[in-house]
Amino acid sequence: MIRVVIVDDHPVVRDGLRGMLAAAGDVDVVGEAADGAEAEAVVRAKNPDVVLMDLRMPGVDGVTAIGRLRDFPARVLVLTTYDTDSDVLPAIKAGATGYLLKDTPREELFRAVRSAARGEAVLSPSVATRLVGQVRAPTAEPLSEREVEVLGLIARGCTNREAAVRLFISEATVKTHLVHVYAKLGVKDRASAVAEAYERGLLGGV
Repeated sequence: MIRVVIVDDHPVVRDGLRGMLAAAGDVDVVGEAADGAEAEAVVRAKNPDVVLMDLRMPGVDGVTAIGRLRDFPARVLVLTTYDTDSDVLPAIKAGATGYLLKDTPREELFRAVRSAARGEAVLSPSVATRLVGQVRAPTAEPLSEREVEVLGLIARGCTNREAAVRLFISEATVKTHLVHVYAKLGVKDRASAVAEAYERGLLGGV
């Protein structure tokens, strides 16, 4: 039997997963936790093979908990609603063996738990696509301070001319900065540049 601990701050989700996994036949849910701190204690006490880990929880979140569980033999399989880069990448880097979304069909969840127990990586299709995109993307060259200033003004709705006036530079120089920004961010237009910059946290203070 594969020993599993479920970590999720919603009791209804934990109950649902427990009931679902009971139908697998070879899975035994040996413990539950409502947050990352509790997860560490339960894993230490129950010594599971696999931990089904939610990410966004009050107190100690999933990514922090994954990092804390790296010294345990249990494999961590993320089961969450979110598949953004800001969720996926930190979880994988922290040591998660797999990453699934909560809309994963039951049979796929069973297979994922079995694979995780064997130490095999398990990724939902959308997550796999994101990771492949990250690998294929050229090494990100950081934006210069001036390029961030220009992009910040564009994000506020300034035209190239307005940005030039505010920064005391020529409109041609603004255009040149934007060309460099597009190249560094791998985009082709202003809107995409702003969206990508926010996604990467480059304009968090703008």
